[in-house]
Amino acid sequence: MSARLRPTSRRRALVAVGTTAVLALVLAACGGSGDDAMSGMHHGTKTSVSASPTAPSTTAGTGHGGHDMDAMKETASDDGLAAQKDGYRLGAAASALPAGAAAAYRFTIAGPDGKPVTDFAVDQTKRLHFYAIRSDLTGFQHLHPTMAADGTWAAPLAALKPGTWRMYASFTPASGPGKGEDLVLSTTATVPGTASDTALPKASGTTAVDGYTVTVTGRPTSGTASPLTVTITRASKPVTDLQPYLDTYAHLTAFHAGDQALAHLHPETVVSSGQGGPSLTFHAELPKSGDWRLFLQFQTAGTLHTAALTLNVG
Repeated sequence: MSARLRPTSRRRALVAVGTTAVLALVLAACGGSGDDAMSGMHHGTKTSVSASPTAPSTTAGTGHGGHDMDAMKETASDDGLAAQKDGYRLGAAASALPAGAAAAYRFTIAGPDGKPVTDFAVDQTKRLHFYAIRSDLTGFQHLHPTMAADGTWAAPLAALKPGTWRMYASFTPASGPGKGEDLVLSTTATVPGTASDTALPKASGTTAVDGYTVTVTGRPTSGTASPLTVTITRASKPVTDLQPYLDTYAHLTAFHAGDQALAHLHPETVVSSGQGGPSLTFHAELPKSGDWRLFLQFQTAGTLHTAALTLNVG
């Protein structure tokens, strides 16, 4: 996905960080909600989790994605890792957040004139999508913050574990020089305390969440945009009651291990009725080799579920 997250038909196709290839997609268990090692997407609902082995302890602020990396990525970038692009800049009120307690993360998006932007286009029913993830790709949160009249956004983060976290803002200006341009800006925040990194789970073709089984088929080839099929079942029976969530039947976000580059995918399956499933086809094209951590979000009976996927790109 480009950091601009420039979609076809408003992000129902892949918005990738670049243009290379995916060789293999593998699934693994996701982590817990709240202050668990691997919190799920926080949208007013909680997701089931399973534990992952942990690596040796480090101190907060070390590891991938620290402020030293931000200093090198203050200018234009195509992977969502820059705080500034095309004259737009993400400015956070604080670079540190408390450990183990919910907190509001406040920030502004300044335009090319240096003033806070207040006019945003609606995309997937929201004016801004906010993501938070720890440097070891745990603790994923996907939020839709509120904006004050002066352009200050407040994202209600669930409790964070000690370590370095990256905060992303995905938006489209509705006016000004960047009108209609899809952008993703990000910066880091430190949560004080002793941090233990969690290793990515081993490769697996399926994963389970909240009683649902998610299976992935398809092997996208290098340099080619290829289809990827996700099938959801429950008690070995096809799930056909997927509800629209953000104008689609599923939401898929990916983060690259090591640098936390962000990619954003949506199913090509069009929402044509109140319910969908069991299979969803995704347009797959990711730019970097190595491991990616994907978070698939889907809704049934008013409850949002988050399944974690591990993707290896050769």
